Amino acid sequence: MTISYRNSALLRLCFANLWKPVKTLSLGALLFILPGLVMAAPASTYWAFWDKSNPESSAVINHHLWQEILDEYLALRPGGNRFRYPLVSQEARDKLDKYLTDMSSLDPRTYSEAEQKAYWINFYNALTVDLVLEHYPVKSITKIGPWYQFGPWDMDITQVAGQNLTLNDIEHRILRPLWEDSRIHYAVNCASMGCPDLSPTVFTADNTGSMLDELARRFIRQEKGMSWVDGKLTLSRIYEWYEQDFVDQDGVVLHLRKFASQADARRLKKYTGTIQYQYDWRLNELK
Repeated sequence: MTISYRNSALLRLCFANLWKPVKTLSLGALLFILPGLVMAAPASTYWAFWDKSNPESSAVINHHLWQEILDEYLALRPGGNRFRYPLVSQEARDKLDKYLTDMSSLDPRTYSEAEQKAYWINFYNALTVDLVLEHYPVKSITKIGPWYQFGPWDMDITQVAGQNLTLNDIEHRILRPLWEDSRIHYAVNCASMGCPDLSPTVFTADNTGSMLDELARRFIRQEKGMSWVDGKLTLSRIYEWYEQDFVDQDGVVLHLRKFASQADARRLKKYTGTIQYQYDWRLNELK
């Protein structure tokens, strides 16, 4: 995830005062020091290379190795699922490496669109877990990567069909533009407490649709997704960063009403106040 700023004058002023005494200031620290600056998520950008599929294919991509890792190390919690990073054995690391190697060695464009969608979501999540394990212990995924970037999302992390890929490529240049499905935001996991939960079940061509609905319902009914604070509607910053994805389909509030509890759906229908946003970048770990 890259960042941009709306208040450029404030940014220049702060750099002029901060750069000399703090030459190694990270962007994470800058965000803390400059709360008036707004982080912007990458746009959905079409990558034509990946816009190909084989509708006649009935081949299935096997994700059983990733499922075995989830079964053993993902702890399910009502407030948010946690991953047992410190307990991952070398055997499990080897299993994850094999899964990632298997995924990177195939060309998803030779499969059906439904099979591809499941493939990219599973691959993204497994790559993220692997990235955290490589740098663990770490307090937040945002601490991974060069100091001048906010997190690891623009790092080349794998290669598929001869193309170098970053996590941002998978999410914003493949999944979002090719499927135009706002529910994808509930499926790709950024290893953070504020992120929609890592799914305990792998995605397949058959279950992706129902699982996306279930994950949307789960997130919106958790405090990290939507809550009421002193009578004000408080949402995850996902709905701010990717507002256009939801506006293009149902609009944010209509989308929330679709998956919220009946009581919250009624309250949302009548709500005319302001919306405030929150997000928790702490690692989704269970020690």
